Amino acid sequence: MELDVYKSYVKQIQRYPLLKFEEEAELAESILSGDQRAKIRLVQCNLRLVVSVAKKFTTQKVSIMDLIQEGNIGLMTAAAKYKASYKTRFSTYAYSWILQYMLRYLYNKCPLISIPHRKDEMLRRISAAQNFLFQQTGHMPSEKELAVYLGMTSEALKNLLQYSYSVSSIDLECGDDTNTTVGDLIEDTTFSPEKKFMNAVTIHEIRTLLSVLPHNEQLVIYHRYNLAGEHKPKTLREVSTMLGVSTETVRQMEIRAIKHMQEAVLNSSENGITV
Repeated sequence: MELDVYKSYVKQIQRYPLLKFEEEAELAESILSGDQRAKIRLVQCNLRLVVSVAKKFTTQKVSIMDLIQEGNIGLMTAAAKYKASYKTRFSTYAYSWILQYMLRYLYNKCPLISIPHRKDEMLRRISAAQNFLFQQTGHMPSEKELAVYLGMTSEALKNLLQYSYSVSSIDLECGDDTNTTVGDLIEDTTFSPEKKFMNAVTIHEIRTLLSVLPHNEQLVIYHRYNLAGEHKPKTLREVSTMLGVSTETVRQMEIRAIKHMQEAVLNSSENGITV
């Protein structure tokens, strides 16, 4: 049904011709003088722009005709504010207005975090109950009061409230007397001094263990596990080319080297020596 309406609408707006820049400038001047016909013509000749923008945001949950309706409001707002002195095409100027109205609709229509429909409906009931009880009693109701009013257990109410959320900008300032934002308080997980230190200690211990190995086995471990930390670990083929042996030989050398290092660690632990 909606598809038929959409096709019919697109067919209707195609009869309005695209305007040249000079025509847009003339219409803009007329609009400033209060000519409503000029405004209607400017809008009608740019309805196809709204459709092209709406296509980018249409999903199964959002009707394209609803988006077009919101975009048309933005288009009319742009037509009322557009001036020829901007020295730009009307479509360029109107695009941001169309986008603004569509995004505002999407933010109100589609939650940023989707939750099951039944739980979303219950959260709305809880919010309505909170407002009603606040108006009746003059204070925000406790969880126990809400549970009694809604006819559910306190545990069921707590489980539902876990689905409730609010969205804030990370650029929101945390207080009136500070420039600290929410983003400043979020932990930076991209860098960990403790992890960096432990990695450095691990590499140092491995390099110490290399002394128990023959020279070629040292080279195999050094390059296979990138102990220099400057390049990617070398492949078996790369190490075999460097040492002038087969890849199978390198693989066997790596296995022997790891076994010798493990034995060295066990022996040092039994003798009470820290390696």
